[in-house]
Amino acid sequence: MATVNHKILILSGKGRVGKSTFAAQLSFALADMDYQVGLLDIDICGPSIPKMLGLEGQTIHQSNLGWSPVYVDSIGVMSVGFLLHHPDADITWRGPRKNGLIKQFLKEVYWGELDFLVVDTPPGTSDEHISIVQFLKETGIDGAIIVTSPQQVSLIDVRKEVSFCKKSWDSGSWGG
Repeated sequence: MATVNHKILILSGKGRVGKSTFAAQLSFALADMDYQVGLLDIDICGPSIPKMLGLEGQTIHQSNLGWSPVYVDSIGVMSVGFLLHHPDADITWRGPRKNGLIKQFLKEVYWGELDFLVVDTPPGTSDEHISIVQFLKETGIDGAIIVTSPQQVSLIDVRKEVSFCKKSWDSGSWGG
């Protein structure tokens, strides 16, 4: 992560509110401004980034530098979806296995020099969220964007995401 200048988490308390869409669009917008961008999908059980970007069926390759991301335009993309043999395959992993894969993505993917790494997270505040914050603690997280929809139940869950971010900030995990 030493070659990544800025890390931004995309969060939401609820699923299906546009989090992955926003993460992808933010990545394209940053790339359009001539930044070097990586998009990391850590939604282990529901990776949607490969489908959204037309990358289904792509596989990642390993070199002596590590795993190589899949590229769309100039954006490097990494997702568990690239490790599946079939897009409908289910992933029923417990926390330690999910955490191990996230750690691999952060340590073994060769992103090269990046201005921004956009991290698309699953809904909620569970293992993946705790892991990404802990793993990035050394290098810092530059910020988080919380995506929601206007329904009351979604807004309730946004408060939980804000609380998660505040606790993580207070524990010194963020770059501030």
